[in-house]
Amino acid sequence: MLNRTILLISLFFPFHISLADTTISVAGSSTVLPIMADAAEIYKSLNSAANITVSGGGSGTGINSVINGINDIGMTSRHPTAAEQEKLTENFDIIDIARDAVAITVSAEVIESGVDVLSLKQVADIYRGKIKNWKEVGGFDKKILVIDKEPSRGTRHVFAEVVLGNAKARAPGASVVSGSNNEERSIISRSKQAIGMLSYAWLNDNARGMPLQLENGDTVTAEPKNVLNGRYPIQRSLSIIVAKKRSNELQSFIEFLQSESITSVIEKNGYLPLAASPARATLN
Repeated sequence: MLNRTILLISLFFPFHISLADTTISVAGSSTVLPIMADAAEIYKSLNSAANITVSGGGSGTGINSVINGINDIGMTSRHPTAAEQEKLTENFDIIDIARDAVAITVSAEVIESGVDVLSLKQVADIYRGKIKNWKEVGGFDKKILVIDKEPSRGTRHVFAEVVLGNAKARAPGASVVSGSNNEERSIISRSKQAIGMLSYAWLNDNARGMPLQLENGDTVTAEPKNVLNGRYPIQRSLSIIVAKKRSNELQSFIEFLQSESITSVIEKNGYLPLAASPARATLN
């Protein structure tokens, strides 16, 4: 699939890039990482001299690694904190490249046991330790395995902001703390009674998105149409952070990431291109 995408972009991208040998280092959000990894491969196919390294670590890692000059591009799936924003000041650009939903995610067995919808309050009560067994919300008699994420993770930041009312809110009901989306999905998939938080693009048959009941009684899922119409409440921009003063090589790659050529890469990875979304405000 990626090879076909590379072929199509090479046919329609308005120019093949010819730049000096250079290394561009990228780090940060595991949510943004699949987009960036594919985009880097395509870009390198158009410019054989380019050397791009892409690694994860979480949004906090991405933001601070750029602030500290460790990496050229930081990937983030959340707003910078007030402390981070002070350091970013006017020396960095925050550029949105896609949109995403954070899905309340459960083991497949939870849904099969009869839990077909949760309210935001119920999810909050689970994470606060007030609801401890699935039978309390219509499911089987099994203790809920509550999975939190590392504080630096963008997915955790957005989840806590919407569900718990504060991006830094504690989750005393959680018994496991995970890192990347891949790690958390593996835990949820292996368990029969887990709840966690994942980017919509990371859901599968064993780690399923739980529909949410809104205050008006409507039920909504995290699928793209509900991000587009604004009904799904836990959504965010996927962004990159880069210094305003940057090399020609880095600027060329940034322009590539902002071009329509990257739309198919974003969609292939399960995210929403900005062109499809009405919510295009930048993080700053």
